Amino acid sequence: MIRALYTTVSGLITQEAKQDVITNNLANVNTIGFKEDNLAVKKFDDVLIENYDKIVNGKNVRNVIGALSQGSSIDGVNTSFTQGTIDDTGKWSDFAIDGGGFFSVQRGNNGANNTYYTRDGHFHVNSQGYLVNDSGDRILASAVDANGRTIGNPSPMQVGNEELKLSGDGTFTVQGNRYRFNTVNFTDLNSLKKMGDNLYEGTNAIQSDNVSVKQSSLEKSNVNVINEMVNMMTAMRTFESNQKIMQSLDETLGKAVNEVGTIR
Repeated sequence: MIRALYTTVSGLITQEAKQDVITNNLANVNTIGFKEDNLAVKKFDDVLIENYDKIVNGKNVRNVIGALSQGSSIDGVNTSFTQGTIDDTGKWSDFAIDGGGFFSVQRGNNGANNTYYTRDGHFHVNSQGYLVNDSGDRILASAVDANGRTIGNPSPMQVGNEELKLSGDGTFTVQGNRYRFNTVNFTDLNSLKKMGDNLYEGTNAIQSDNVSVKQSSLEKSNVNVINEMVNMMTAMRTFESNQKIMQSLDETLGKAVNEVGTIR
């Protein structure tokens, strides 16, 4: 019975974590470029139950009863990178990636510049003339030569008072020079880690000039509200079921302690 309590509590913990993930998805249903998370659940290794109550030739021998599940546990949180709907905005500083890939942004931290990645293309120009995201992180771009090849290292894009106009090959011109957004991709998207502010941290980023970027457009969140509401109701019902089982086990244990062992 004690084992049953542990099994039930593990279910409560798992469903509570699942509810947190679903709540976060619903809270970001209108966040540009947001990718939904899914909780991966696994079970603990089963325990082999046996006793020595079986008697053969006057001796107690091993008697295998069967396996007992020890409940569920959290295996991790996986992000779904499926494409969100792309909507036209009519604003020149809005950009959306159609297909795989990420924009690169630079965030300064105590004098050190860190590079992060995002699908959120809701940009604007700050007071210094740099193209930045809603958090103030500078958008990185690379220079392009006459043959359309990327040259040099990516750097923050200073546009001043100019309005960018994206051409068919993904390049744009600023002060007479051609540039391309520093778009990257990853061989293993599961290696990306969410850092908040709709940013990802990852290693082994592969620069990709073939990423399709659309101007005056934004990618909406890929969260399906109906599916998330169904998942929320399922998690709530499962949590309630585990809760009732735990209460029943607690009452049974209480009777075993207070009534069965009472001297009459």
